[in-house]
Amino acid sequence: MGHDKQAVRRVLDAVLAEGRSALTAPEGRTLCDAYGIPAAAEGLARSAEQAVLLAADIGGPVALKIVSPEILHKTEAGCVLTGIEGAQDVRAAYETILDRARRHDATATLTGVQVQQMITGGHEVIIGATTDPTFGKLVVFGLGGVLVEVLEDVTFRMAPVDAAEARGMLGDIKAAAVLRGARGTEPVDTEALAGVLHRLSELVTDFPEISEVDLNPVFAAPSGAIAADVRVLLDPDGARRPRRHSREEILRAMNKLMRPASVAVIGASNEDGKIGNSVLRNLTDGGYGGRILPVNPKAATVLGHRAYRSIDDVPGEVDVAVFAVPAKFVPAALEECGAKGVAAAVLIPSGFAETGNTALQDEVVAIAEKHGIRLLGPNIYGYYYTPHDLCATFCTPYDVRGGVALTSQSGGIGMAILGFSRTTRTGVSAIVGLGNKSDVDEDDLLAFFEQDEHTRCVAMHLEDLKDGRAFVEAARRITRTKPVVVLKAGRTELGARAASSHTGALAGDDQVYDDVLRQAGVVRAPGLNDMLEYARGLPVLPTPRGENVVIITGAGGSGVLLSDACVANGLRLMDVPPDLDEAFRRHIPPFGAAGNPIDITGGEPPRTYEETIRLGLRDPRVHALILGYWHTIVTPPMVFAELTARVVAEARAEGISKPVVASLAGDTEVEQASEYLYDRGVVAFPYTTEKPVAVLGAKYQWARAAGLLD
Repeated sequence: MGHDKQAVRRVLDAVLAEGRSALTAPEGRTLCDAYGIPAAAEGLARSAEQAVLLAADIGGPVALKIVSPEILHKTEAGCVLTGIEGAQDVRAAYETILDRARRHDATATLTGVQVQQMITGGHEVIIGATTDPTFGKLVVFGLGGVLVEVLEDVTFRMAPVDAAEARGMLGDIKAAAVLRGARGTEPVDTEALAGVLHRLSELVTDFPEISEVDLNPVFAAPSGAIAADVRVLLDPDGARRPRRHSREEILRAMNKLMRPASVAVIGASNEDGKIGNSVLRNLTDGGYGGRILPVNPKAATVLGHRAYRSIDDVPGEVDVAVFAVPAKFVPAALEECGAKGVAAAVLIPSGFAETGNTALQDEVVAIAEKHGIRLLGPNIYGYYYTPHDLCATFCTPYDVRGGVALTSQSGGIGMAILGFSRTTRTGVSAIVGLGNKSDVDEDDLLAFFEQDEHTRCVAMHLEDLKDGRAFVEAARRITRTKPVVVLKAGRTELGARAASSHTGALAGDDQVYDDVLRQAGVVRAPGLNDMLEYARGLPVLPTPRGENVVIITGAGGSGVLLSDACVANGLRLMDVPPDLDEAFRRHIPPFGAAGNPIDITGGEPPRTYEETIRLGLRDPRVHALILGYWHTIVTPPMVFAELTARVVAEARAEGISKPVVASLAGDTEVEQASEYLYDRGVVAFPYTTEKPVAVLGAKYQWARAAGLLD
């Protein structure tokens, strides 16, 4: 269905020309009509007699509401009367509303009184849109009426949303069962509701100067959906969009940054303990094969490399300049880099916006933009790219190569990432510090990692997003083929944000990040260790092909906890069909328990584990296995680990590739057994039932978002 954009344009231009930021109810109704959003029948009365005629045309009880650009909160002003019927009562209500409006604000412009159809029946929901400082236009759906800000049973998506995303929003609220027809009631017309969400998202996308829209309440019934009240706010600056680089520009710059042919170290030093000394030593000792170019005006050589007085003196091209000088010297040195044609600058020093010195950071960014230099940092520990033997950091080198790319906005978190990776021998492709994100940020890195053949999974710690919409666009592309895990700091209330509508007030908390990151296909980690374990485990696990998960356990208690963990992580325990149930029973003792979990009991020999695991792997109806091991002398930990690894390897050799995770309970020997399994493609943890299931849940969350499940 086409939209009447010209009608909307006329209304918005007229309102903005008058210097107003809020539309009157009739103006809001015009916008709804233009985009096919059902709204209650209404009309504007400028006299009591007009009100009587409108009420008669509408039929039945009506609501009367003041129409005034200055009186936005009509109910609080006492300027809303409902359930009015009959000519006499309509006249009286008209005069009462005008009188109350004058007493509320004697200077207000009183355009007239809106006479509106009274909507009854169905469930009250809220449908709205708001402008988020991070993600731009958002649409919201949730429980409506007066309880909306009390219950906050709402969900958000970045606009525009297509029909499928709109339908998905309806199922995301806690009260979704009510809409589906709880306790024998008729279900509401979900297609009508989804249609309103879809069309509203198109409206605010087409007209970015619309800052907020409230359709509250919307009455949802089996026969359709209709908005009883429409409220629209404008922001004339809302159409401004942040400056962005094209994808081609990003990839060109990121390839120079991550795969440089030459690296200059500005502030290179022969003195131990200096950052310029550590960076140069790490480049050298890390095995970097490109040109290493120390810049030091007072030294002929630095750590055996010829030194240069300035970047101007360096012969040939320089791809990357790593800055290891105090912040105050950065602008002048960056100007020299610009004249040299340096592609990227890595700003390690602190003393910029993080300390309140935004002017210095702004100066540096302006210099970089003038010369086309991309900036990483400032206030960072540097970065690693292991396929290129690149260790441009003052931290210790890292040489365990693999498929995990890790980034952090915080230096301290970066050190935790480095320590975890070293302890667990996680194979990484990159570790990147982002610091103040004066320029290069997460969406730039996602664009690189998407096309990097060495990266299979990305994990990012972030405190904020500069351009949430650019991040979502980049994440949507990469998550089709590679998982992205995000640890977003600040799960608690982000702080009250000035908002003059229900929708705006509801958009001030962390749920926006939850909903929009999920919309982008991103797996959100609840904590730092979770992020690191997800990043470590996701590349190890094969992608599941369906939702059927089976638990095989040697301990009933572990089976119960593993089942709880499955529910907590959105996994579906398979309803084991009779023939498969019988097949499992042939391998377990009579006092064991089939079903799901399958409890083989703790005293069983290795063969029982082996046969039940093999059966679960080979049955095509089973899509993933969770193993619960209990330490016994009959089947010691390493015996369990070796047989499990062997059975899994045999299945994979036959083309059967299913995710298998394991929880090992026992004495300290289970630690070695868990490491043995992990090294052989089974994500295993000692002393916990929660972690292996959480990693499997993260794999499923990504696979669902990527559309990889049959």
